Amino acid sequence: MKKIKVLCVDDSALIRSVMTEIINSQPDMTVVGTAADPLVARDLIKVTNPDVLTLDVEMPRMDGLEFLEKLMRLRPMPVVMVSSLTERGSEIALRALELGAIDFVTKPRLGVRDGLLNYTELIAGKIRTAASARLLPARHAAAARPGGEAPQESLLRSPLLSTEKLIIIGASTGGTEAIREVLQPLPPDSPAVMIAQHMPAGFTRSFAQRLDGLCRINVKEAEHGERVLPGYAYIAPGGYHLSLARSGANYVAHLDQEPPVNRHRPSIDVLFDSAAKHAGKNAIGIILTGMGKDGAEGLLRMRRAGAHTLAQDEASCVVFGMPREAIALGAVDDVSPLAEVSRRVLAHLRTFGERTNRV
Repeated sequence: MKKIKVLCVDDSALIRSVMTEIINSQPDMTVVGTAADPLVARDLIKVTNPDVLTLDVEMPRMDGLEFLEKLMRLRPMPVVMVSSLTERGSEIALRALELGAIDFVTKPRLGVRDGLLNYTELIAGKIRTAASARLLPARHAAAARPGGEAPQESLLRSPLLSTEKLIIIGASTGGTEAIREVLQPLPPDSPAVMIAQHMPAGFTRSFAQRLDGLCRINVKEAEHGERVLPGYAYIAPGGYHLSLARSGANYVAHLDQEPPVNRHRPSIDVLFDSAAKHAGKNAIGIILTGMGKDGAEGLLRMRRAGAHTLAQDEASCVVFGMPREAIALGAVDDVSPLAEVSRRVLAHLRTFGERTNRV
């Protein structure tokens, strides 16, 4: 069996040692080198030709993001970022995903060695995912900030839709950039959006704030019990399930810390199931890039409840796992390239609105 070759880049000798121990304990991967900074890593890449790079976000001699940007331009390869759980660290990790990194691992704050060893299966899983992931061109979100052109605006020429309509999105690996690409074209009067993205606690707030600065709709972390309103996107906080609930005539967000579903909290299935129950045909369900099968059965339940459902196509996915599972189950009405998802959603909403206005 051919092993996944991994190069570990971190300025901490302890982290390099523990990562080497973790990776070499796996039967299908091996560390081919370690580097204390990006300049050493640059030379080792030429010598070792790794399949996956693990990269610290704050590095001496060269900023980690600068190194990643150069790497993805000159020698694209799968990268898993390693980040400390700080506000600045989360912002850097999100920027790294924007530049083309596949995923990130959170360093424990205390007991680094034991903490990382407890993450063995998580780290190994992310490296396996990265090794099989599709490398896509880095996207530059800053070039498409609110206030620029709005080519999709005309798709909602008809009177605004009922506030009952909802857009429900699930994503995992590769999802931070995929979600941005879906949300940015949405007009300010868009139906409410609810999102479950597999992401640890401490990162979702920065993720929401970043999207809020790039989109014409308002983007925020969901809060328990708040009304779900048009013109807003609500992101499940890391470590919490997000579901749709009713309070009288209003939709509200429900958060809980019930056990993980499909090994995830937030779980996409939890969100999709609640949309099937409380929104039915008024919901649009979207499953984006990600490893595994979370969301596939929930999307099927949404479709059976009358929702319109979409899946991102294989060519535009970083990892096609979740969409593939949903398509195989017969849960999907429409398979779409990522760049077309928002247009197709808005076209469906316009058609729905025109039918409603004729009644």
